[in-house]
Amino acid sequence: MENNQLEVWLRGPLPGIPDLLQPVAHALLQAREEVNALTQNFPDALLWQKLSNLATVGFHLQHLSGVLDRLFTYARGESLDAAQIKALSDESNPDPAIFTLSYLTEKFNQQVDFALAQLRTTDSSKLTEVRFVGRAKIPSTMLGLLVHAAEHTQRHVGQLLVTSRLLKDRSATLI
Repeated sequence: MENNQLEVWLRGPLPGIPDLLQPVAHALLQAREEVNALTQNFPDALLWQKLSNLATVGFHLQHLSGVLDRLFTYARGESLDAAQIKALSDESNPDPAIFTLSYLTEKFNQQVDFALAQLRTTDSSKLTEVRFVGRAKIPSTMLGLLVHAAEHTQRHVGQLLVTSRLLKDRSATLI
């Protein structure tokens, strides 16, 4: 089996990523591969279409970028800025003219690149340092935030894959 056919975590260590953060990087890269494969053939017309009580494909794509940005910000020990707070608000009230499939996919790819760059510069000796989440300043650790960013990303990618498949199957039966 060729190396690029294996899941990312089976391809070996990623250069420049601290050993303890390899699983985080692997999960983010796996998510990116799955999102990019999905969006290659996904119909733009279905991006914001609701199916039952499921979140739209557009929401998941938009949320993937936003949650990575927010959690990695908290991991750095920073608070959200005005642009991040607006982006969070946009997740509940998106403008489909702006948040297109290509825009959201590119934004997610960029956010994964930013996250990987941050992982490369993360000091492993500080992974257990306390970090605070949100206005309520809920305590976590740098490692807790980075791991949660990876698992939360994977969770939404799974939901995105299922929702997109259901929408495409439903759309095909209506034709």
